[in-house]
Amino acid sequence: MNALILQESSRGISTYTTESSLLRNRIIFFHEEVTPESSNQLITYLLHLDAEAPGEEITLCIASPGGDVVSGLAVYDVMQMIKSPIRTVATGLAASMGAVLFMGGKKRELTAHSRVMIHDPLLSGSGGIKRALELEKEAAQLMETRSILAEIIAKRSGHSIEEVLEKTREDCYMDAKQAIEFGIATGICTNILNN
Repeated sequence: MNALILQESSRGISTYTTESSLLRNRIIFFHEEVTPESSNQLITYLLHLDAEAPGEEITLCIASPGGDVVSGLAVYDVMQMIKSPIRTVATGLAASMGAVLFMGGKKRELTAHSRVMIHDPLLSGSGGIKRALELEKEAAQLMETRSILAEIIAKRSGHSIEEVLEKTREDCYMDAKQAIEFGIATGICTNILNN
């Protein structure tokens, strides 16, 4: 919910939204499914904050069930390209592509009761009748995606790709302590504002 805030000062009353207030403090909340639309909005916020103050930390709070891998990887790539370091904070469940976005931060923190879930990518929306060659092509693309995601998780966690592939064979839920031990997270968040 994006509430309207009224602020009275010697210059009169000004209004702004909670979202714009957070953005002024370089905080972005991403609490939704990863879609082309939500990813484009997130990229816009990241680029805006980076252009506004290059090199100053951006806090990205994530509670996402995951979603579209291509859109999520676009966000991940932008997170790696901009000059501003990104601190990610899981504030609930960061699952699937949401977990990969969480791992895109230089500092990766979880609130005390947050969780992360990593797993192999899923094939969805393939309904209807398919020819054998179509299925073979989709399977090859899925395996390529699996390798890309395993490389990211391995790089961010310090584990080998083989260890990651073994860990992600099934849904792997981790609480804050387990995520830190596995190397997905760097610490427990004690203050989102980071003041």
